[in-house]
Amino acid sequence: MSEPTSTVRRGRLPRIGAAVVVLLAIAGYVVMQYVSGEPDPRCAVVSGDGTGAAYELSAEQAVNASTVAAVGTRRGMPERAVTIALATALQESNLHNIRHGDRDSLGLFQQRPSQGWGTQRQIMDPVYAAGRFYARLDKVPDYARLRLTDAAQRVQRSGFPLAYAKHEPDAALLAAALTGRAPATFTCEGRPGAGPGGPAEVRRALARDFGDGVSPKGGDASRNGKVLRVPLAPAPKAPEADTPRRGWELAHWAVAHASALHIERVSYAGREWKAGDSADEWRKAKAGPEKSGVRGKRDNSEPAAANSGSGGGGSGEDGSGSADGPGGSPESAAEVRIVTGQ
Repeated sequence: MSEPTSTVRRGRLPRIGAAVVVLLAIAGYVVMQYVSGEPDPRCAVVSGDGTGAAYELSAEQAVNASTVAAVGTRRGMPERAVTIALATALQESNLHNIRHGDRDSLGLFQQRPSQGWGTQRQIMDPVYAAGRFYARLDKVPDYARLRLTDAAQRVQRSGFPLAYAKHEPDAALLAAALTGRAPATFTCEGRPGAGPGGPAEVRRALARDFGDGVSPKGGDASRNGKVLRVPLAPAPKAPEADTPRRGWELAHWAVAHASALHIERVSYAGREWKAGDSADEWRKAKAGPEKSGVRGKRDNSEPAAANSGSGGGGSGEDGSGSADGPGGSPESAAEVRIVTGQ
């Protein structure tokens, strides 16, 4: 781990400040769960190809996993790179941003300040830590063709070089969902914590993970919350046809952050997720109160709704369907809608 620490430019200071605010919000949520004694809300990812494979994780782990995935696509890295990164973080820290480890190892990837990975503060920032991992991985020749455990070892230089392999199935499930390739496959219970939330916090978190290319609109109050609209564009280095994939990446990211940022509903392409829904699923948005569910996979009766990103009809008091309160406007497949409770 001899790669030198990159210099932080002055122009990045405001962005670092925003990242600190978001990290404090997430930390406050974790502390609240610990003090209250309530179990951490759970999240789950399932296979989009009907194999029945599934993986369950905590809300804290989900936030970290979605950040690792977002940083990867922001850098134009392929899904395979995201899978390698997630498997590495599962092995090194179980997707917890920990302040301890072997010798001076820290954070999601157990990077060491003494080995040139950055300062302690930098390494404890998941966005920075993931970015450094991807930068090192990108220098490994033909890493996408290597065995996952070999590619990870080229970056980490671990004393247990074969340990990464056992995490590949779970990491692959997470990467497929969190890069948007597998629609409607990621869900969370979404119980809000005591930390700050609302549109401003969601904006900061989106900018922290995805950069300035993701710019939500709105934040206007509806009858049941405040609605943010996130216009879609393909991820860096992705073709225009991948816009629906980008939509599901952002939608799943929002669900992963639901508890930490007080997100109550997320909708995209005629589907919606609602915090606290006992069915724990993405549902088809329809006019009227009745909604049919899709649990972790595409509804085969309507393939376009979940797979192609075509907009669905329907209406919603909170702006998650075709109306944002009085007046209303048609839901667009060119945007993800996030409704916060604050």
